[in-house]
Amino acid sequence: MTTALLPKAGSAARTTLFAALAALGLITACAATAYATPIVDTSGFSLTTLPANDDGYTAPVSLGFTANFYGVTQTQAYVNNNGNITFGAAQSAYTPYGLTSALPGGITGIIAPFFGDVDTRGAGSGLVAYGTGTYNGHNAFVVNWPHVGYYSSHADKLDTFQLLLVSRTDTGAGNFDMYFNYGSMQWETGDASGGVNGLGGSCAIAGYSNGSGTAGTNYQLPGSGVCGALINGGANALDVSTNDGTAGQFLFQVRNGHVAPPPSVPEPGSLALLATGLLGLGFVARRRKA
Repeated sequence: MTTALLPKAGSAARTTLFAALAALGLITACAATAYATPIVDTSGFSLTTLPANDDGYTAPVSLGFTANFYGVTQTQAYVNNNGNITFGAAQSAYTPYGLTSALPGGITGIIAPFFGDVDTRGAGSGLVAYGTGTYNGHNAFVVNWPHVGYYSSHADKLDTFQLLLVSRTDTGAGNFDMYFNYGSMQWETGDASGGVNGLGGSCAIAGYSNGSGTAGTNYQLPGSGVCGALINGGANALDVSTNDGTAGQFLFQVRNGHVAPPPSVPEPGSLALLATGLLGLGFVARRRKA
């Protein structure tokens, strides 16, 4: 494994939601008070840890299985410190760009749970690790960004997220699942992308693309590029948003080379409104019975 380090140019929503759902009996009281995350325990995986760095990336590394991503067979990927993996070429880009246009620099695909300026050199930041193992009996590839800081060497705010790719040859050759898993997400921007104290400027983007810019071959999570949206408490806060019913998790199923996301699940604000409405109905019912 090689890691390239390139210099830069110019050098309360979650608690409210869980409490409301707990009152409805939709989750346990324990879950309402604990900060549970969908981050998968990968202690049983064979992992390689990137040294503390800014804008680093690996040589091509094995996925441990064959993936059909928009008609192109992929067995390797580049792990990029800045919240993504790429096919075709590595990237050190630190200011996020939109994934709906053609990708730069010979990149023929990107999967980005959180494309932002990760900097793990600060005291208190975790280190990025990647590797292979099994998940629910299937071959899997994982990249962990645990409690990582942002540029320039800041660790006053930390983000925790994970990319998990799972082979699903049981459903067809080359099929696989992509999981974006999130814990606490406190920052959205590095200093060199116009951010101040990890906020504002050119903000993080999450999603995927086959690199062509063709409609139907790319996707960005709601709130991508919108400052304040993806971090804790934001309108599209990643730590509580979902498309598969598990808070803090997005599942994308790749079948016959194409991504078929499951039906969307209401965003945190909608769930909180639903919970409030149901609680109100319960109160009215109790009054009528009195």
